[in-house]
Amino acid sequence: MNSQDWKAMLGAAFNVDPDAVAEETAQEAAPTTATEQQGKTMIDILLDKKDRKGKQATIVANLTLDDENLKELAAQLKRHCGVGGSARGGEILIQGDNREAVLKFLKDQGFKARII
Repeated sequence: MNSQDWKAMLGAAFNVDPDAVAEETAQEAAPTTATEQQGKTMIDILLDKKDRKGKQATIVANLTLDDENLKELAAQLKRHCGVGGSARGGEILIQGDNREAVLKFLKDQGFKARII
């Protein structure tokens, strides 16, 4: 009994074509880039000092990325600015006032961004 027999038998039992299911999952698993996920949605960059004991933080908001692309973009931004930060809930926090550096980096990557 070869490996295709059990797939054919299972597909026949549930009226599912195993080849079509494999193609659908391959299409769904195709990774999309961060710029494709964000699309034409404007990214807001703002400076925040509230509840930080006087320290400043640059917030990158309105991101529509999945967690994997969000964390990758945050890591790239932190390396570019040479500071720490975090990414969660569709926002990236960069320590310090780095609004201009973040804006330049995002525009170079193909995102639509603005400083608020």
